[in-house]
Amino acid sequence: MIYWQLFVSFLQVGLFSIGGGYAAMPLIQSQVVAGRGWITLEEFTNLVTIAEMTPGPIVVNSATFVGNRVAGLGGALTATVGSILPSLVIVTLLAYLYYKYRGLSLMQGLLKGLRPAVVALIASAGVTIFSVAALNGSFDLKNVNFLGLALFAAALLLLRKWKWNPVLTMALCGGVYLLAGVLFPGWAPV
Repeated sequence: MIYWQLFVSFLQVGLFSIGGGYAAMPLIQSQVVAGRGWITLEEFTNLVTIAEMTPGPIVVNSATFVGNRVAGLGGALTATVGSILPSLVIVTLLAYLYYKYRGLSLMQGLLKGLRPAVVALIASAGVTIFSVAALNGSFDLKNVNFLGLALFAAALLLLRKWKWNPVLTMALCGGVYLLAGVLFPGWAPV
């Protein structure tokens, strides 16, 4: 039964995650954290970090991680197949339709209409991750993680203004956070 639940959950994520990995984050969160309770919100933010750092699509990495956590290797395979199956079918169909009808203004209008929804899904994922990383899951000022907030601002500045490499920025922020946790154990949560 758990294999079927994993397959269906990630089939839904794969089917409705239009816009790529970041757009899928709210869907994955609703399936595995809120809906099924397979992982906690803190584990979800760790999952996002791991899925971002490992090679491959975020949805596939997330499916593999959650499936393995819930039901071992069989769960990882089941969730992964569930997450990629819709893409295989839909991309094949869309490629055929796009090449056949790419000159129509209706097709161009449809693509332009999807952009705001994709931006909203990505923004929702960003707000959730920011809330957990810098605000410890709530918008109460006593729970603010000031080090996380400072690292967020520094990373944003490095990425947007100076166009730093994202991997280097993530490694630098992780190193600073780890160093702060070692030097000031009671101050910086590790």
